[in-house]
Amino acid sequence: MMGHMKDALLDGNNTPDVPVTLATPASPPAKVRPGTDWWAEVKGIFWLILIVLGFHSFIAKPFYIPSESMLPGLQVGDRLVVSKFAYGWSFVSPTIPNPVAIVRGLVLRQPVDSWSAQLPFIHGRLFGSLPTRGDVVIVTPPGTRTDYIKRVIGLPGDRLQVKDGVVTLNGKQVGRGPVHDTLIPVDTNTPCSEADYPGARETLGSGKVVCRLPTVTETLPNGRRYDTIELGWSPGDDYGPVTIPANHVFLMGDNRDRSADSRYSLAEQGLGGPVPYENLGGRAEFVTFSLDGDASLNPLTWWGSLRSGRAGTSLHPQETRP
Repeated sequence: MMGHMKDALLDGNNTPDVPVTLATPASPPAKVRPGTDWWAEVKGIFWLILIVLGFHSFIAKPFYIPSESMLPGLQVGDRLVVSKFAYGWSFVSPTIPNPVAIVRGLVLRQPVDSWSAQLPFIHGRLFGSLPTRGDVVIVTPPGTRTDYIKRVIGLPGDRLQVKDGVVTLNGKQVGRGPVHDTLIPVDTNTPCSEADYPGARETLGSGKVVCRLPTVTETLPNGRRYDTIELGWSPGDDYGPVTIPANHVFLMGDNRDRSADSRYSLAEQGLGGPVPYENLGGRAEFVTFSLDGDASLNPLTWWGSLRSGRAGTSLHPQETRP
């Protein structure tokens, strides 16, 4: 009897003892790795390209100096920033990739004028304005897709003439200082060839090889001044006189005897006279960096190819205050 009573005793909670079965915790569901959303990737790349092209078209773009037409201020291998909004926007402003030209240039290794397509000529500029005399500008010659870099010398209504290498604006000669020498270090991008610069290559006492170029500082009527190279007679030393039409500008290179500019016809790779201001692509602002031409695909050569002292160089001419 007592044994049965003991079996019937209640615990401290007045609950009969009953067997308890512990539940086994459920295993977490296996994580399913999502697949790549290729459509989202394509859309992301598309918007990135669109943003870059928009910035290039309307704000600023990089520019590479391929020739010596703007010596001594600009050298082959200089990389610049060009502001696209300085004079408003025209038909040459948009950067539109040309797939055919890109394939020809990158894949087939064929020479191409430009990797961009160009809109048909459209008169006028959106929020347009004329450049200031002395500005360094990017220009696309009429009927071409090649960008040149030159300096604005003449504005609409000016009567311009070049005689014996001296520029005359509206009957008054542009100011010219005395001839002095500019020493430009010789490197792969600036070889100072005997054909282009006879007798200019020189080795200094330190062993450094330089190109000694005769230089004249030119001052425009608005007081802006800059250096030009004077090598002696060339076909462009005598030009005009011409009256610059409305909404046109007259452009010249600073390396006066080695520059195909407004003094030369399109057939001579020049600009064909005064250029419509619609053909201006922007204003050159400053040098970002410069390479001497010795860099290769090996990244270890890149740092050594940088020219010291070029980064940050302003391309705005100095101004002489009256």
